[in-house]
Amino acid sequence: MASRLHKWVKDWERKQREKYTHDLTDPDQRKLSQRYFDWVDHGILRYKWHNFAKVADGVYRSNHPNRARFEDYANIGIKTILNLRGANRLSPYKFEKEACDALGLTLIDQPFTARKAPRKERLLEIIEVMGSIQKPFLMHCKSGADRTGLMAAIYLLAIEGRPVQEAQKQLSVRFVHLNFTKTGILDYVIDSYAQRLKQGDISFRDWVATEYDQDAAQEAFDKMGFWQRIKL
Repeated sequence: MASRLHKWVKDWERKQREKYTHDLTDPDQRKLSQRYFDWVDHGILRYKWHNFAKVADGVYRSNHPNRARFEDYANIGIKTILNLRGANRLSPYKFEKEACDALGLTLIDQPFTARKAPRKERLLEIIEVMGSIQKPFLMHCKSGADRTGLMAAIYLLAIEGRPVQEAQKQLSVRFVHLNFTKTGILDYVIDSYAQRLKQGDISFRDWVATEYDQDAAQEAFDKMGFWQRIKL
């Protein structure tokens, strides 16, 4: 029953996405695009709930901001936005691009998925991006829970050199991240690195480059039961 309901919701959202790819310069179409942002993309929940937190000096995380929040972030000195949803033709991205252009914020698009083990090449790429990005910067996905949590953890590990136990806190219920769902694969990746450190010291980047296997990680995670996942 739950799986059928989930499929119905996803199919409905997909059909709505196909409808709302409007020209923001047209007043009537802009209203439709705002409706999509608020009700289909769940932006209405993000007017008050920001899932905002400081990750490190000059590094912040949140869910997908609206125009007013982009203005607030620009006013506190944020220079760069790292968008983990990627560039697309839908209104949330169009509004984001419009806001960043108007406010002089640099927008960097790095799409990630939350329900599959990330590819080695993508992890190495995002490490390079976060190592050279202009700070202060804000990273976000849709809800700021899963993809953003993984990137915040990776930033602490690969750029800041922080302990893995500290990085793991970026993937937690505090940010509405639920490790017993399919997004628990993100916890599994970081936990795999933590287990590797017990054998000897290795940087996160070197571990990804030389030892990480996304297919093996996904296969091992898929075999885990509920109670095993919740302990991640």
